[in-house]
Amino acid sequence: MPAKYRDRLQDICSGQLVITVDRDHCLLVYPLPEWEEIERKLVKLPSLNKQARRLQRLLIGHATECELDGAGRILLSPLLREFAAIDKQVMLIGQGNKFELWDEATWNARRESWLSEVEDEEELTADLESLSL
Repeated sequence: MPAKYRDRLQDICSGQLVITVDRDHCLLVYPLPEWEEIERKLVKLPSLNKQARRLQRLLIGHATECELDGAGRILLSPLLREFAAIDKQVMLIGQGNKFELWDEATWNARRESWLSEVEDEEELTADLESLSL
């Protein structure tokens, strides 16, 4: 974990993190309090809804608690490393209340793909229309 985030993570969660999978084949890294809020929302989803069950299985089923060590490192299980195809080099991407952890080569390829996509002609949702960058 980069040094600029370590102190803040110690303050908000004593270095306690939860790592789970994402549909984009990266890993999501949550401070424990943030994850607990997400988990509460996930378990309240309707169990007969196919998409909700799939999301619960992926996110809750792969959720792994871990702790920053003294050097600010986290130990990833082989299952999580395999899921995200993480070999040696990684990219940590801040996403507000969480981080995304990517294999560096996968991140670079995906980023280039996203940047080269032609803009979608569909209308923006109201949430996106109100966003000003």
